[in-house]
Amino acid sequence: MITGELRNKVDKLWEEFWTGGITNPLTVIEQISFLMFARNLDYRESLNERKARRSKDPDSIKLMFKGPDDQRRWKNLLNITDNRELLRVVRDEVFPHFKKIGNNGSTYSEYMADAQLMIQKPSLLQKAISMINGLPLEHSDTKGDLYEYLLSKLTTAGINGQFRTPRHIIDMMVELVDPAKTDLIADPACGTGGFLVRSFEYLRQKYTSKKGIVEDDFGNMVHTADLLSPEERRFIHNKMFTGFDFDVTMLRIASMNLILHGLENPKIHYCDSLSKRMPEHFPKLAFDHFDVVLANPPFKGSLDYEDVDNSLLGKVKTKKTELLFLTLMIRMLKLGGRCAVVVPDGVLFGSSRAHKDLRKMLVENNQLEAVVSLPPGVFKPYAGVSTAVLVFTKGDEESEGQTENVFFYDVQADGKTLDDKRQKIGAADDWQDVDDAKRQWEKWDHGKKSALKHFEDRKQKAFFVTREEISEQDYDLSIGRYKEHVYEESQYDPPKTILKRLAKLETEIQADIKELEGMLG
Repeated sequence: MITGELRNKVDKLWEEFWTGGITNPLTVIEQISFLMFARNLDYRESLNERKARRSKDPDSIKLMFKGPDDQRRWKNLLNITDNRELLRVVRDEVFPHFKKIGNNGSTYSEYMADAQLMIQKPSLLQKAISMINGLPLEHSDTKGDLYEYLLSKLTTAGINGQFRTPRHIIDMMVELVDPAKTDLIADPACGTGGFLVRSFEYLRQKYTSKKGIVEDDFGNMVHTADLLSPEERRFIHNKMFTGFDFDVTMLRIASMNLILHGLENPKIHYCDSLSKRMPEHFPKLAFDHFDVVLANPPFKGSLDYEDVDNSLLGKVKTKKTELLFLTLMIRMLKLGGRCAVVVPDGVLFGSSRAHKDLRKMLVENNQLEAVVSLPPGVFKPYAGVSTAVLVFTKGDEESEGQTENVFFYDVQADGKTLDDKRQKIGAADDWQDVDDAKRQWEKWDHGKKSALKHFEDRKQKAFFVTREEISEQDYDLSIGRYKEHVYEESQYDPPKTILKRLAKLETEIQADIKELEGMLG
């Protein structure tokens, strides 16, 4: 989370919007995102212009503007002194240009087609542009923190239960499923696109050689993904990533977030992925299509039960969105596809028929690989609910015994305070148990026999449980069911010793009182 001077700048920017008459928090975030996007387009264009000058084939570098003097570019907007003219250029030229960014027919262009500048006061626009120009958006980590801080101003989860997932939790989940360059990756409740963005960043690092890590003109270390072929790059940019959501504002923010991180043609679809429209409009994507699914789906919110797709209700008869989303993810995955998903703790031990049937399905018909328990404060200030990350691989529903041993990890500290402020503790790159969970997962190596002996002690944070034991416990997956707690015996002095100590203390107090009385005469 950003702090200090930068936080104050964002707070002041937020106040300018509110005093300027724009009081809906999502609208404020969307409008700030549009302007941040306009600035970053100019930043990307500058990088592309430098690449073109150094390239042997400059025509292969795609440019988004007519040239350095194009008045739609951020640096030229800063030079417009007439506020009314600035408003006209942004409204009539910059915003129409947004929908042209990306490939023809891209979903990005689709959702930007209705993008509108809601700022009507020229003075507010001028102030907003000036203040956004002072934010350090060249640094991707800071940009992510800015997004997170802006979204934190919503204070509570959205009406349908949406809230932002902390980046270090996303990164852990991405590493647990370890996406490959040939995978098709989806998030059925993508929100701002965090899982897709971090998966893209993970792949860039994974397929960059040591020589491929270079410093750009702004001093940032860039992973060039030099180990990828041109065909693999095209696949990643145009086919790999798919997101679904039914909040158009979130879809716009997700689209901007993805394209600003370098994805040329993200596939972001407007659809309630639990509804009957999902298989109707996206029949290929709805069934057995993806290699990886990553998500933190809504835990609550309004649900039109009559509109829920029958193929989901046929597996679990429930109105609980967390159970329906899990069933959906199994349906979306190919045989052998991997999933990492955040679930509320109730999924792990709920006693309803739907809860038990779903857990049995995960254990008996799929390969449940890991249960990573998270502390209750991870998703504050949005929610204080206890959660866990489930990691599983899709199996054949006709077979049994896919799961053998399940890796459990008890995250007790995630590198931030567990209150509403969620301030960083320790070094910037130290995420405490989250980092250790990744290390232990690597040692676990998907439960190979050679690794089992290292995870037998259930007093430790990382241990394993057999499928047979989970079955005997009615498929309960809560970590407290299996972890052994160490109780240290407290040592106390004998009662007579304590009484002598109290008597001595009482004598000293009486002596001090008499001394004070003497001083008072």
